Amino acid sequence: MVPMTCQYAHVNIWSPFSGETIVSFAPHLLPPLVVFCCQEAFLHSRHQTSDLAITFLPSVITLVGTAQFSCHWLHDLVKMASTTSDKTISNSINTSPTPPLQDVTNQTLDPERGASSSKKELINFLRGWPSPSLLSSSILQAASTALLSDPSLSVPALQYGPDPGYQPLREELAVWLEKQYLTSTKSEEICITGGASQGLACVLASFTDPSYTQTVWASAPCYYLACPIFEDAGFGPGRIKAVPEDQQGGIDIDLLDTLLQKHEVQHHQPTHKGAERKNTGPYRKHYRHVVYLVSTCSNPSGTTMTLEKRNRLVKVARRHDVLVVSDDVYDFLQWPILPASPSSDLGPLLPRLSDIDLSLGPSEPATSSGKWFGNVISNGSFSKLLGPGLRTGWVHGTPDFVMGLSQTGATRSGGAGSQFAAALLAEVMKAGELERHLQETVRPGLRRRHELIMETIKQELGELGVAVAAQDGDRFGGYFVWLTLPGGLDARVVAQKARQEEELIVAEGEMFEVRGDEEGAKFRGNIRLSFSWEDEHKITEGVRRLGRVVRGLSGETR
Repeated sequence: MVPMTCQYAHVNIWSPFSGETIVSFAPHLLPPLVVFCCQEAFLHSRHQTSDLAITFLPSVITLVGTAQFSCHWLHDLVKMASTTSDKTISNSINTSPTPPLQDVTNQTLDPERGASSSKKELINFLRGWPSPSLLSSSILQAASTALLSDPSLSVPALQYGPDPGYQPLREELAVWLEKQYLTSTKSEEICITGGASQGLACVLASFTDPSYTQTVWASAPCYYLACPIFEDAGFGPGRIKAVPEDQQGGIDIDLLDTLLQKHEVQHHQPTHKGAERKNTGPYRKHYRHVVYLVSTCSNPSGTTMTLEKRNRLVKVARRHDVLVVSDDVYDFLQWPILPASPSSDLGPLLPRLSDIDLSLGPSEPATSSGKWFGNVISNGSFSKLLGPGLRTGWVHGTPDFVMGLSQTGATRSGGAGSQFAAALLAEVMKAGELERHLQETVRPGLRRRHELIMETIKQELGELGVAVAAQDGDRFGGYFVWLTLPGGLDARVVAQKARQEEELIVAEGEMFEVRGDEEGAKFRGNIRLSFSWEDEHKITEGVRRLGRVVRGLSGETR
C-alpha cells in the first residue's frame, strides 16, 4: 500500500457492495472510517470517475488515520466517528469502483453529522437472506438449553467430531429426508458439512484435479458465488463453461451431452500433460467433468427440473464420467400456487438427482478398488431452513462417496465442521421442531411474500412489458423471481438508476453469467428480485419504485 495525501477537490468513498458513492466531501472533512467489506465486491470494475475514489481491498480493512481492523464476512456496515481529521490516508487507491455484486450499506451517511440522511428508506431486493421473522431463535434457545444441560450430550458436542459428522444428526437427517422424498435414505449416505458452500469446496478438493478433471459445466443463469469456489479449486478462466437452461426449465441436457461428446473428442489426454495428479488414496477418485446446478427452485431463475429431465441427466453423467453437484438448498421451501391450498399441502417432493443415481445401482466401469462413488451428489443446507449463521449442511451420495468426502484433509484435521451446531440441530430435529418451523413459519412467510411480489409485478410492471419467468406446475419455491426487461433495456442501467434515484437495490442479470464464459449465455436484459429479506410492505413499495425506473427509461428510449 502507498500512503497518499488527499490533494483532490472531492473524495468519494464508494460502497464496496453497490459501486455507488456513499459519501463525498472535501479532504479536510475526512473522519476516521471503519469499513467492513465483502470479498465478492471486487470481482470486476465497470465504472470510471475523475475524482479520487477510495476502495478497500478484501484483505485490507482499515480504520483510516488510526489503526487496522479485521474483516467480518458479509457485514455491509460503514461506521463514522464523530471527530474529523485530515490525516494522510494510507490505503489502496482504485479509480475503477466496483459494480453491485453484493449487499450495500443500509444507510447513506451525512459527512457533516455522521448520521443517516437518506431521503427514502433503502429497499434491498438483492439480498438472498431469510427475513429475521423467518429465523428460529426460540427453537435454538430451547435446544441449546437441553443440549448443554446434559453432559452426555454437551461433552461430545464440544469436542472434535467424527470425520463424516455428528452421528445423531446423520441419523435424524436420514429419517427426515426419507419422509420428504419418499425414497430410502441411510445415515451412511450422509456426510455433515459446514454448509453448502463449504461442502462444494471439499467435494472439489477431494474429487477433482485440474490436471485431470477437464471442465466444470455450470447451468446458466448461475448462482454467481459458486464461480469463485471453482476458481479456488483450480478451474479458472476457460475451465468453467456455461450451459443455458432450456424452455422446459433447468439445464439443457441435449446441449450438455453434445458439448461433452465434442469435448472428449478434442481432449483425449489430461488437461496438463506431465502434471502430477493429486493423490486420491484408497477412498476417492477424480472425475473427468463436473456439472453444477440447482435442480429445484433454481437461483436465480426459479425453475425446477422435471422428473424426465432428471433421469436423462443422470444417464448423461454416467456416460461421461461426470460428477453432478446439485445444490438442493430450496427443496423444502416450496408451496402450492393454488390459493386455496395450505402451504403444507405439497405431497412428496421430486426425487433428488442423487436418489435416481442410487436407484440405478453401481455404474460401469467399476473403479479398480471396487468402490462405487456414483455420479451425483445432493448438496443440502440448514441455512435457509433455520438460519445461515448455523453454517451446517450435508452431502447425500453413495456410502463410498461419503466416506471419501469425510477424508478431505481439512475435515480430518478436527473432524467434520460445525460439530456443536450439528449437535444442536440433532436436538431440534429430535423434538420435531424443524418440520414444525417450516410448516408454521417459513413456508407460509415465503408464500405470502411471493404472492405479494407477483401481484405487484403484475400491477406495476406487466403493462410495461416486463415478463416473469414461467412458473408452471402446481408449486413454486425458493427466494427469487427472474424478470426479463422489455425493449432491449440494459439491466445494469436499470439497477444503477434504481439505486441512484429510488434507493432500491436489484441484481442485474449480468451477475449470473458464468465467469470466464460470459458469451456462453448472456443475461443483460434480466433482473433477479429477492422476496425473502424485506418486510412485506417494502416488497410492494420496492416493485413500485422499480416500475417508475423502467417507465422512465422506456420513455427515454422511445
